[in-house]
Amino acid sequence: MDELARQGAEPVEEARLAFGGVVISMLADDEGMREVILAQRLLETAPAGTIHVNMATISVRFAEELAAEHQRHGVQYVSAPVFGRPDAAAAGQLNIVAAGDAAAIDRVQPLLDVIGQRTWRVGPEPRQANAVKVAGNFMIAAAIESMGEAAVMVQRYGVSSADLLNVLTNTLFAAPVYKGYGALIAERRYEPPGFRLALGLKDMRLVLEAADSARTPMPFASVLHDHLLEAVAQGQGESDWAALAEVARRHAGLGD
Repeated sequence: MDELARQGAEPVEEARLAFGGVVISMLADDEGMREVILAQRLLETAPAGTIHVNMATISVRFAEELAAEHQRHGVQYVSAPVFGRPDAAAAGQLNIVAAGDAAAIDRVQPLLDVIGQRTWRVGPEPRQANAVKVAGNFMIAAAIESMGEAAVMVQRYGVSSADLLNVLTNTLFAAPVYKGYGALIAERRYEPPGFRLALGLKDMRLVLEAADSARTPMPFASVLHDHLLEAVAQGQGESDWAALAEVARRHAGLGD
């Protein structure tokens, strides 16, 4: 808050004092949202015309509850989770997935343009953005897992992880997720975390919950959940979630 104040923001002592006009929030999980937004009754005291833009990764189920609560209290609600690590956020290069009332999104679009390089509108229901977000995080975790397993396999044949990942992330898989996480895996560089592994475990729970509600089998999400849980049990919860690759190393009996 002190850093924001130096850039011209006005600090306040309570969340309710900042909840008016256009509010952008990004809290870690459902519980954080419930504690701050609902338990402190911010929707009940919000000034008329308030738009709340929620950029948190939350469950689809809780997104539905939040949308209903905002509607009940006359507060416009836009769900706008993001893809991008802290360096992308600092550079204003996030990809924003937005869903909700089109007029409300139009009103906040100039602010989103400052934060992100593009806003992807996916529908009129806020929960739709959250479904896209957890699906995307599932695919990121799957990429990390596949690189970790493949890196271990080639090591058994005398090829370094760095050489494998250098080849593949510059040819078949020359995409930001593979290149970025591939470099972390190759170097086994998990500190400081850009995205904590414990939050990745939370997101796999959200994927499985959403899949269950939609009666959609996602067997690999279960594998990812279990491997992330194993990594947390091994004390890696505060590391970058690229450390998921270490699970494959342990399974193959490769020590440090």
